[in-house]
Amino acid sequence: MADLNAGAEALVPRFELERVLNQDQGGRRTALYGHIDNQPALLTLERAPFPSSEAYLGRLPKSLARLQNLGINDVYTWYMARTAGEDDLERQQAATQDAATKRDRDGGQEEDDGPAQEPFFADLKINLFYPCTKSHIKKYSKQSVRFVTETPEIYREHIRPLMQSKRDEGSLNWVFNIIEGRTEVEDVIYRTPLGTAGPAGEEGFLLLPDLNWNRSTLEALHLLALVERRDIWSLRDLKKKHLPWLQHMKTEIVAATVETYPSIEADQLKLYVHYQPTYYHLHIHVVHVAFEAGATQATGKAIGLESIIETLKVMAGDEEEAGMEAVSMSYTLGEASELWTRVFEPLKRNASATASQ
Repeated sequence: MADLNAGAEALVPRFELERVLNQDQGGRRTALYGHIDNQPALLTLERAPFPSSEAYLGRLPKSLARLQNLGINDVYTWYMARTAGEDDLERQQAATQDAATKRDRDGGQEEDDGPAQEPFFADLKINLFYPCTKSHIKKYSKQSVRFVTETPEIYREHIRPLMQSKRDEGSLNWVFNIIEGRTEVEDVIYRTPLGTAGPAGEEGFLLLPDLNWNRSTLEALHLLALVERRDIWSLRDLKKKHLPWLQHMKTEIVAATVETYPSIEADQLKLYVHYQPTYYHLHIHVVHVAFEAGATQATGKAIGLESIIETLKVMAGDEEEAGMEAVSMSYTLGEASELWTRVFEPLKRNASATASQ
């Protein structure tokens, strides 16, 4: 058995690549065609899950071979990184020894002209929240999930006040930093030209990469369109009177995206919003259709922009003021979220108590 395993393990290093057949899952799985010992071979590579060992995970941030900052805004920083293999560790040790020898030779003085670095191929995307809040911890902790229905009454009496309290806490500082041009200026790929956004900026928006995209794998494309106006917190604030704005913005978002990434065509893009969103300032997600849907695109989270537009078109009632606040919305949420602990769990308890009387 040991000989059989050794023979199998010896095959992979002998693989000679001829061409890449496919990449999917946002570049996380790759199919390669080539040969081993002059025989045709097909090799698929897929990222393995992280081990659950706390000892390993505790060492990981300190053992990265390379780290490249992509951006920073308020408490959020994001990076591409490469984990350290044996070759990387040997290079690190050699570089450390060379630096020490050079310092000794130069009397302890260091120069900033290190050797030219090889091309950077990352195998990790890292997001840092520092200092993090209790809300961040709750969002990223393992928790049970509930499916709830938010009626117009629940929205008006419970959800809207919660949205207001979150905005009052300053949780949107990082969004306003971007809109006002204080941070991520170099990342903005499109912005409504000055003088065309209306007297109060109500037509303006800007487009930039989402912090979860590695900015290179086009089939994993993920952009954010942030509206400049501050009176629309979520899709709940959208009304029939906003239809021309929404349709114009959709057209401009698609046009700006395909102009920036010419290999992508308009019918390869999906535009959607989240409800409930992570933060209460209207923003539109733009993703490649080949980007495999995860939790952020699942039913009960993502709602297509085109679906919102069509819903508004057929709404009865006042031509101007009829809107999404009058619709019941169903979605998933975690039991650690404030929406569950402060709104839906108490409502469920009260309903159960009333039913038992």
